[in-house]
Amino acid sequence: FFFLSEAVESDLLVADDMIELVLLVNRQGKVRLAKWYQPAKRKEKLRIVREISSMVIKREKQKLCNFIEWKDKLIVFKRYASLFFVGVVERKDNELLMLEVIHHYVETLDGYFGNVCELDIIFNFHKAYFILDELVIAGQLQETSKRKIIQACHAQDLQMEEGKDGKKDDKTGI
Repeated sequence: FFFLSEAVESDLLVADDMIELVLLVNRQGKVRLAKWYQPAKRKEKLRIVREISSMVIKREKQKLCNFIEWKDKLIVFKRYASLFFVGVVERKDNELLMLEVIHHYVETLDGYFGNVCELDIIFNFHKAYFILDELVIAGQLQETSKRKIIQACHAQDLQMEEGKDGKKDDKTGI
């Protein structure tokens, strides 16, 4: 028999650790993707995004670490090419785990788009959201397999193509 220690068991059972916000921002501070897992009013969201974006951009220019303690939260970010991938978690959460989630998301985007760039996110934002939704649900990491996430994306692409073909048939009367 395998017995879990009380500390590990309590970590597995308690699911209050969560991602509160995932943000993709370019070097000029323009938001390319924002996914909230905590409710907030529109003005509050805009203020938070503006504040986080400016902190991350300034911090990266100074060559400082990728973690910022902010209010009662922890901001974790990583720059890939021209985009900053930002995750906001509770201060007690593991910042290295959030950094790994960000890296996993980028690798999955790379696997789907093939060397993802900012233009891929701009013109296929719905796919970027879909991949993020496959990866993280309600602020919790749900799928760790890049292959499964990419398969789900390709299945959705197939359904979209079938839907387009079906609409064409309806119009022609076939």
